[in-house]
Amino acid sequence: MNTHLSVNLNKVALVRNTRHLGIPSVTRAATLCLQAGAHGITVHPRPDQRHIRDGDVFDLAALMKDWPDREFNIEGNPLHNLMPLVRQVRPQQVTFVPDGEGQFTSDHGWRFPQDAAVLKDLIAEAQALGARVSLFMDADADAMGAAREVGANRVELYTEPYAAHHGSASGAEVLAKFSQAAKAAQAVGLEVNAGHDLNLLNLRDFVQAVPHVKEVSIGHALMADALEMGYSATVKAYLDCLKP
Repeated sequence: MNTHLSVNLNKVALVRNTRHLGIPSVTRAATLCLQAGAHGITVHPRPDQRHIRDGDVFDLAALMKDWPDREFNIEGNPLHNLMPLVRQVRPQQVTFVPDGEGQFTSDHGWRFPQDAAVLKDLIAEAQALGARVSLFMDADADAMGAAREVGANRVELYTEPYAAHHGSASGAEVLAKFSQAAKAAQAVGLEVNAGHDLNLLNLRDFVQAVPHVKEVSIGHALMADALEMGYSATVKAYLDCLKP
């Protein structure tokens, strides 16, 4: 099975929020991406609602009912504003991310053992609501056993370090670290997602080197490409990168 593509719509909402006209439409963007073949939609509502707002989450949840073969993934810090939305929406997947409240963008994964106690009950609650739980993690092979011990179903490997080194002299070494982390996760029964700064130039190399990646979540680069290529052509270009 090919790696699935989940399109992150945060940047669509960010542009919309600069005016009070309701455009561009987050639900329209989701529809066009799904029509083009995207396997899912991701949003990361932050406490300051600077891009995705609570209303968007509910609107997208309603839209996704018309796409029963696709998945809705909600990301965020479960200690902030995430869990009330999960309790109401009950998405197929929840990705726990250790962001600070005013953080510019995600830049690190969960730490073990220090984060274990707070995560365990929240993971169990999300799973009881019917969600698969993925933990946003650095490419640290030694941490994967701890992620499994707290009950996670998947890990999402934080790929910014890979993207930053792609094409450089150290690129192969960094990519090997991600491959080792994925194998360590799979060895303890975790499935593997990936995301952050993946794009049309580095995506194929990543999924060819890192085994059995279930899903990539891509927003910023995909939306930048869509400004030039349109949603449909852009989604199809990313899907082409995921073909074996």
